[in-house]
Amino acid sequence: MLHTNLKHVLSAADHQKLIAENENVMICCGRMGPMCVPVYAAMTKLESQFPQVVFADMEFDIPDAAVIRDAPQCRNFMGLPFVMYYKNGKVAHASSSILSTAQIEAVLHEKLLK
Repeated sequence: MLHTNLKHVLSAADHQKLIAENENVMICCGRMGPMCVPVYAAMTKLESQFPQVVFADMEFDIPDAAVIRDAPQCRNFMGLPFVMYYKNGKVAHASSSILSTAQIEAVLHEKLLK
């Protein structure tokens, strides 16, 4: 399990339940490394500003993370973390590598909250 203050997605079943039960979801699939930790921190900061979005993490190296790692939207990603944004149970956007708070905010407004 990742050491963040975010909601933890521990299995493919957790992943499916989370996106099925919530309209807007952002999941950061990564490790506790230098490219991922800033994204987790930005998500934690944004959680209070965007109560209509569920912010969660998923450990990249667990077998069930294949639901994100192997998603068609992530096929060409080279760097961690893999970040998936879901709207009404469907992928609305995907990105990889380090993201700033402003970049995440822009995606939230453009892809989930429009």
